Amino acid sequence: MVKNNEVKANYIEGLWIFFASVKLSVVVFLSLAALSIIGTLIPQNESPDQYFKAFGPFLYQVLSTLDIFDMYRSWWFQGLIIMLVVNIIICSIDRLQTTGRIIFTKNPKFNLESYRRRKSRKDFKLKGGIDPIKERYFAHLSKNFSFCEVVSADEGVAITAEKGRWTRLGVYSVHLSVVILLMGSLVGSLNGFEGFANIAEGESSGTVQLRFADGSIQLPFEIQCDDFDVQFYDTGAPKEFRSKLTIIENGQPVLQKDIIVNDPLRYKGINIFQSSYGELNSPGPGTGISKEIELGFKSAASGKIYNVKTQLNKSVEIPEELGQFVIDDYHPESEFRGMAVGPALQGTLTPNGGKPESVLLPINFPRFDSMRKGSVIISVAQTEKLFEQRYFTGLQITRDPGVGLVYAGFIMMILGCMVTFFMSHQQVVVEMQIKGNKTSVMVSGKANKNKIGFQYKLERLADSLASLDGNEKTKA
Repeated sequence: MVKNNEVKANYIEGLWIFFASVKLSVVVFLSLAALSIIGTLIPQNESPDQYFKAFGPFLYQVLSTLDIFDMYRSWWFQGLIIMLVVNIIICSIDRLQTTGRIIFTKNPKFNLESYRRRKSRKDFKLKGGIDPIKERYFAHLSKNFSFCEVVSADEGVAITAEKGRWTRLGVYSVHLSVVILLMGSLVGSLNGFEGFANIAEGESSGTVQLRFADGSIQLPFEIQCDDFDVQFYDTGAPKEFRSKLTIIENGQPVLQKDIIVNDPLRYKGINIFQSSYGELNSPGPGTGISKEIELGFKSAASGKIYNVKTQLNKSVEIPEELGQFVIDDYHPESEFRGMAVGPALQGTLTPNGGKPESVLLPINFPRFDSMRKGSVIISVAQTEKLFEQRYFTGLQITRDPGVGLVYAGFIMMILGCMVTFFMSHQQVVVEMQIKGNKTSVMVSGKANKNKIGFQYKLERLADSLASLDGNEKTKA
């Protein structure tokens, strides 16, 4: 009868073999890549109505049940990431057992015969005995290699040297960096949030409406919008919008900053971005206008400009007998042929002896009326706001506690790649034998990476050893 301990041991061993498989890594990587393509083709976190119209009732229900519309936060996608993390860790541990015997050994192995057979070996002869040459070479190699030892050899001695043993850990550093990156994404997905808040000038709020989930959360502080300012291009499009924010904690202001797009405020791991803006309590047509409005009338015949002050619904005579004009209305947001032109006055021009015609005067476009090509061109000479407009600032508020892990993972990956691709474990053997009245020297070695580059280093090492103390080398 099989004992319970044996069954348990077999089960653990089978589970270890399963997660130590490179095939599992390939399958999980390909699965994540395929799912990421699906997540790119199907927009994520859109409104249910858009998905319903795009896929129909049946397919919408299937995709919604599988969390395809919020794939990267689904339990099965995060489960694949966890499986990949476990797979990488176990694969690294399984292979590190073999690598560890090389890295952490106190007495590295040097098979002299194998070094003698290497094609990349360099041979030369020097005048003099072995002992003085050995001392010079040992001193030179000790400066460039972390391990250096003199061993006995046939008819002479050999110096074995080694460095860069630790560089074999570079690939494991890359593995660990991937694990840290994946863990950072999981931590951010599980414990982070992304939402928005609209705060009017002079008001404060600590509530964030979540973007990817129903409901809201309460911040550990309040955000106060002290002031909001927006600047426009000549076309009427917004050029820059800036919010002056104050962080209120326990009833006291603790931080103040002006934010613009791509220059957020950060406090206690929470990021506050300038996202949008809007007008607050915009007055209706014709309300909130100052008592007097200054208009400019330019005569097409004489080119002269006449500035006249008027009021809403008050008719004024235009000089040079060009007719009468009256301001009928004010619109905070106006359109001309389907295009937004911003705030504008709506008026009626009645030429002498002619029919009345409607005239639109956008505040931000003084030369707009010139397109009408009439006998008089009308503009708003008063450029300041016709009423005091209040705005609200639209803030995007995020928290990602995994971002530190992500940064650490990227740094570790860069360092690991540098070690993996540009450094190597190098072993060198310098053997000296007496050949007549000369000393025969063999310089040989090997590296676990970049073997061509190491061959050039070996040639330079042989040249430097041969030239110590002015010795001249001769071909063996």
